[in-house]
Amino acid sequence: MVRLGYASSSEEHSPKELVEQLVQAEDAGFSFALISDHFHPWISAQGQSPFVWAVLGAAATATKKIEIGTGVTCPIMRIHPTILAQATATVASMMEGRFFFGVGTGENLNEHIQGERWVPHDIRIKMFEEAIGVIREMWKGEVTNHWGDYFTVEDARLYTLPKQLPPIMLAASGVKAAELAGRIGDGLISTSPEAKIVEAFRRAGGGNKPRYAQITVCWDKTHEKALDTVYKIWPNSGLKGDLNTELRTVKHFEQATAMVKKEDLAEKVVCGPDPEPYMKILYKYIDAGFDHLYIHQVGPAQEGFFNFFERELRDHLAIPA
Repeated sequence: MVRLGYASSSEEHSPKELVEQLVQAEDAGFSFALISDHFHPWISAQGQSPFVWAVLGAAATATKKIEIGTGVTCPIMRIHPTILAQATATVASMMEGRFFFGVGTGENLNEHIQGERWVPHDIRIKMFEEAIGVIREMWKGEVTNHWGDYFTVEDARLYTLPKQLPPIMLAASGVKAAELAGRIGDGLISTSPEAKIVEAFRRAGGGNKPRYAQITVCWDKTHEKALDTVYKIWPNSGLKGDLNTELRTVKHFEQATAMVKKEDLAEKVVCGPDPEPYMKILYKYIDAGFDHLYIHQVGPAQEGFFNFFERELRDHLAIPA
């Protein structure tokens, strides 16, 4: 069964707008949503970056049935895993089975802000696994002590716990991270329609656990207008290699995206009012093995996108939404 979800972009919208959009997503028929957890936007033109845990608290009371997760939180530097254990337990208590915790190894852009060294990926993976272990231990509701390689916990206990603990979904863009997700995670999150990522996840123990994929699009009344919006607001989708994780500041991203051409973005992001390219890209991810597809609509035309989804996508796909 394939489910369709909505990507809530904290980099582009104010806290109140994010909550309103999650309500609209629920009304439009999306069964789940992931909300980004950033300290900075990628570029200044995006204009926002609220504290996701405050937004989730408001969303918990404003929505009724849509499942919501972070997409994704880095538990290794900016926020200590004990605090994230408390934050997730609180949100899960409010959402009563509707919250899941999406985690990843982060980006330098967000995680350097307290002066900690941005370490190589191999070390971040080790920190990541230890942090997840700490969070799961804290969720037991017992006095926790942990003296690890990267984190220390002394006489800490959570008193507010949900009846149902949230699943932890691990983000992966490579085979090694996908294998870790299969081994210790409750699901996989990725952004590329690569079957090898799904296969690595399944082989390592993921089996038929949920496999999430984000798809960036821009609906508007014309293809040209939509592409202009992507070029202005989301040119970072045209960056290649490790730049998204390694660049340190918004200024650096603006310098890098200045070299991205509009025609490059046209190849990366589905734009415009024609439903056919949207369905084509959705099926590409389905063919790669993903079963939870969540759509990131770039720019301010969110209401138009929701109407487009209801009219042209939701009931015209040959998959259960």
